[in-house]
Amino acid sequence: MPCWPGGPCPDCGEEMPPNLIRCVNCRRVLNDDLEVDSVEIPSRIDLPEIEVCIDAEPRGHYVGCPHCKKQLRINARYIGKRLNCKKCQETFTLNLDDPKIKKIGFYLDCPNCSERLKVAHKYAGQKVVCKFCSHMLQFIN
Repeated sequence: MPCWPGGPCPDCGEEMPPNLIRCVNCRRVLNDDLEVDSVEIPSRIDLPEIEVCIDAEPRGHYVGCPHCKKQLRINARYIGKRLNCKKCQETFTLNLDDPKIKKIGFYLDCPNCSERLKVAHKYAGQKVVCKFCSHMLQFIN
C-alpha cells in the first residue's frame, strides 16, 4: 500500500503534505487503498496546564526604625548602608538580619502586570498570586 504522496485533497482541494492518512480539513481518507473503518482516530486527551511561576525580587523594604520604631520605606539598594531616619533623624545601618530592625514587609512591581505590590515579610520565599492579574509569583530575597 503506497503512502500519500502529498498534494491537493480529492474532496476539499486543500494542499496536504505527504504521508498523511486523513485530510486535516475535511477528514477524508487520502489513500484509496485504506478503508474508512481500518483507520482509528485516537481520542483527544487534554494535557494539564503547567503552572508558571515568576521569581519576583523586592525593590525595597518596609522596616521599623531601630530608634523610634516608625515605619520606613527603603529601597533595596540601601541595604548595608548607613541611613538617617526621616522621622527621628537618628542614623542606623540597614541590615535585615539585625534583630533591632523590625522587618514589616517589602514592595515590588509585579513582573507580569507592573502593578505595585506591598507584601508582608511572612510571604518571603512563598508562592502567591498577584492580586491585580492573578499571576503566580514567588518572592525571593
